[in-house]
Amino acid sequence: MASRPRRTLLAALVAASVALPLSGAARPAAVPAPVPAPSAVGPLTSAAPAALEKRYAATRDGIHAAARTAAGHGDTRRAAALRSMAAPDRRFLVFDGRDGGRTVEVLGDLAHAERIAVLVPGADTGLDTYGRFRTGAEALLRELGGAGGRAAVVAWMGYKSPGTVSTDALSPGRAEDAAPGLRAFVDGLRAGRPAARITLLCHSYGSVVCARAAPGLPVADIVLYGSPGTGADHVRQLRTRARVWAGRGADDWIARVPHVRLSLPGVRAGFGTDPMAAEFGARVFDAGAGGHGDYLAPGSVSLANIARIVAGKGTSRA
Repeated sequence: MASRPRRTLLAALVAASVALPLSGAARPAAVPAPVPAPSAVGPLTSAAPAALEKRYAATRDGIHAAARTAAGHGDTRRAAALRSMAAPDRRFLVFDGRDGGRTVEVLGDLAHAERIAVLVPGADTGLDTYGRFRTGAEALLRELGGAGGRAAVVAWMGYKSPGTVSTDALSPGRAEDAAPGLRAFVDGLRAGRPAARITLLCHSYGSVVCARAAPGLPVADIVLYGSPGTGADHVRQLRTRARVWAGRGADDWIARVPHVRLSLPGVRAGFGTDPMAAEFGARVFDAGAGGHGDYLAPGSVSLANIARIVAGKGTSRA
């Protein structure tokens, strides 16, 4: 007979497979967008100010083009959001409006940053929900102003994230697809800013993406928060020299996700050991009393501790 955690995961798989067709009514990926210019999606080759400004201009042109296409399609909400993203004070290193969207936005002065935080989002993050992802990045940048300064935050929405209510959210498939792009981006960032301290911040399903990208990645710290697991049983299996941290808010529903892995015909499900568990071997930090979407909330314990990790100061609470 299957153990209780395995039965729970099987029930979740069944529920997700039923709910998925019902939850896709809006189908944001169906909104058309033009093919981006290579200069708006290619690897980062320089972090010099002039090169970055040229890159920002190319992506801005691509966002304007996508806004016009969305408006022609009749999606006024998407068009308005894209026009906002194309504002002169916004800086994108990558923009591709197709299939739900891929973006990499810079907050702060990347060309001179000594500390760089790369945010990797979890499920249900796309162009139509991008605002909440960016809000967290803005809060972190403000916090870093008092936790070390001279910082930049990169909001890396570089993959097609799964829906929370979907079988994809229970499988490593999307993470495996995303990992090469994240690795390439961080490698380019390291080449462009060789002296900067880079931290990878991985929320929810984003922690699965980070785990797949982790081997040999040139970052100082990898921070997993609100994580369902990584697919590894111990930090050693991530094959990284970075310090690995884990935190979970007291009111985060992710704590109830079974920490098991199942191999079913044609399906892999579950992510194994809880990163908060002692046997995983991560450095546990206090994430306060918040829920699954509260880790970068202004004034929160979790935001303060994440900012301290980015600044290289450890945490104030454990």
